[in-house]
Amino acid sequence: MERDKDSDKDERRPGVRGYVESIQISKGGVPKWAVSSAVEITVNGLAGDRQRDLRFHGGPDRAVCLFSQEQIDTLRREGHPIDRGTTGENLTLSGLDWGLLLPGAVLEVSGVRLEITKPAHPCKNIAGSFSDGDFSRLSAKIHPGRGRLYARVLTPGLVRPGDAVSLVR
Repeated sequence: MERDKDSDKDERRPGVRGYVESIQISKGGVPKWAVSSAVEITVNGLAGDRQRDLRFHGGPDRAVCLFSQEQIDTLRREGHPIDRGTTGENLTLSGLDWGLLLPGAVLEVSGVRLEITKPAHPCKNIAGSFSDGDFSRLSAKIHPGRGRLYARVLTPGLVRPGDAVSLVR
């Protein structure tokens, strides 16, 4: 019996690959600006990145903010002025099923391991990314699988735009 080649494409199992489309940092707040070179990711976040309000952003369980390029593209097609970094994400990723990235999931990027900790709740600071200012479009409570995610750094290291991303568990 011939093996079904499509069975190897099951996105629910570890090993699913995506890519780092862009890396963003800022001196505080949004937008975060793209960098073209390698960036060191430490347990405290990306080198050179600062948070405006540490009560709600940053710290070991919110060291890195992730967002989906596919979601950005969808929102742009709907007429929103969103772009990479305008919602405060550090890593814009493509090719991953965002609905599978639940708390506890682990991603690997060039040896850096990131564990998803929780959704990054949207706030008024990102309202400019939406034509009507309705930032609730990124609310995990209202739209599961569409929002940004926070991650803790399990293994620090260097990450570059274009690096492959694998879902480890």
